[in-house]
Amino acid sequence: MKKEYRGKFGNFVHEERKKEEETLEICEDILKNSRNEMAVAMRFLQSAFGALRPTVSGETDVMGTDGKLLFASPTWLLNTFIQNKVWINRMYLHGLLHCLFCHLWNRKVKEESDQRLWNLAADITVENVMDDLYEKAVYIRPNSFRREKYHQWKEKKNVLTADAMFYLLMECEENEIIRLEQEFRRDDHHFWYTPQNRSGMASHQKEWEEMRRKMQTEIELFSKEAAGDSPGLVEHLQAENRKRYDYREFLRKFSVLKEEMQVDMDSFDPIYYNLGLELYGNMPLIEPLETKEMKKIEDFVIVLDTSMSCNGSLIRRFLEETYSVLSESESFFRKIQVHIIQCDEKIQDDQVIHDQREMEAYLQDFTIRGFGGTDFRPAFAYVDQLLKMGSFQRLRGLLYFTDGYGMFPAKMPPYDTAFIFMKDDYRDVDVPPWAIKLILDTKALERERTAEHYEY
Repeated sequence: MKKEYRGKFGNFVHEERKKEEETLEICEDILKNSRNEMAVAMRFLQSAFGALRPTVSGETDVMGTDGKLLFASPTWLLNTFIQNKVWINRMYLHGLLHCLFCHLWNRKVKEESDQRLWNLAADITVENVMDDLYEKAVYIRPNSFRREKYHQWKEKKNVLTADAMFYLLMECEENEIIRLEQEFRRDDHHFWYTPQNRSGMASHQKEWEEMRRKMQTEIELFSKEAAGDSPGLVEHLQAENRKRYDYREFLRKFSVLKEEMQVDMDSFDPIYYNLGLELYGNMPLIEPLETKEMKKIEDFVIVLDTSMSCNGSLIRRFLEETYSVLSESESFFRKIQVHIIQCDEKIQDDQVIHDQREMEAYLQDFTIRGFGGTDFRPAFAYVDQLLKMGSFQRLRGLLYFTDGYGMFPAKMPPYDTAFIFMKDDYRDVDVPPWAIKLILDTKALERERTAEHYEY
């Protein structure tokens, strides 16, 4: 009797294992077919599909990714495949786009509320991209609520990146956040915040960023027709591939090495100094150098676009950030000339700053003058006049802080020039090949004392 019971139990266990193996094989085939279908439809995503390995897992109730694996629940896969397999394709692509846009690693979430908004912002971003992809493999017509929200957001932001959406969501009420989560939250994000994922953050992010840049190049050079129906994806790739850049570090590029009359303690060795005093009385074997090489800002020009579209608080914030770098202990020479020029379609004001005291006084009494049209040429013509008059000993560079389009000089000036655009939702602004283009995150500039990310 016991043997018969054990035999039946063993057969039952064997059959259950067989069913599990069959279920696993079916789920793996579903994921494989989903990947192949999308890779054929969107050839520019083939390398990305190869970088994310799908796996059937009980660690999630739907689908989720850690940047290396795409986890899928077997129960969810089977039920969704029966209902509509396009949802599987969309969820697969949803996770893949999170990786391409580096949503798993880009933002340092400090509070739980920030994490919640970041998760939602990331989901809205990739859902928006997929809703613009008119590919049969993934397309499901967006409902009226989605279309209405996209229209509202795009009136404020041309490209709905996750960073842009994060700041838009910060302005929303709780009931609206809940409604948006019901509509846009799809996959499981808990894999983003595991210790294993955070430990390999830098390497994973670098791999996906490199893949994203290659994808943009491939689309622009070889796959324009294939990506013709997905302008949203191309815009997102362009926006995400803009290099994040620390404005403080950028400004230091305009500094120069120069010797100052002061003791250089970095090159001073106190051992030999004391040894000489002990052996020979008042004769040290080595003394500190009396000059020191330091990086400093010399002659410099800052031009502020004071046309009607410029935001006064942003201009002030930009000046404060610039001043915080210039006023570092080793930034000023004893003699310095920083021209702060206000210009719209003509020169409105020129203040010359010689030291920290004058800079602080200028910021305290700062008043915007202008509010006309935008023309970059008068500022360059004015600086050229100053150069001819010998007003500069060594003009290191010119920063032009602006928010829009204007007429550029026809000729390259004899000094480094950077145009700093304060439009975080910009569409590419063409600048002359001799100029540097820097795009800064205006929302971060408004909200944070020290802006974290700028785009170059």
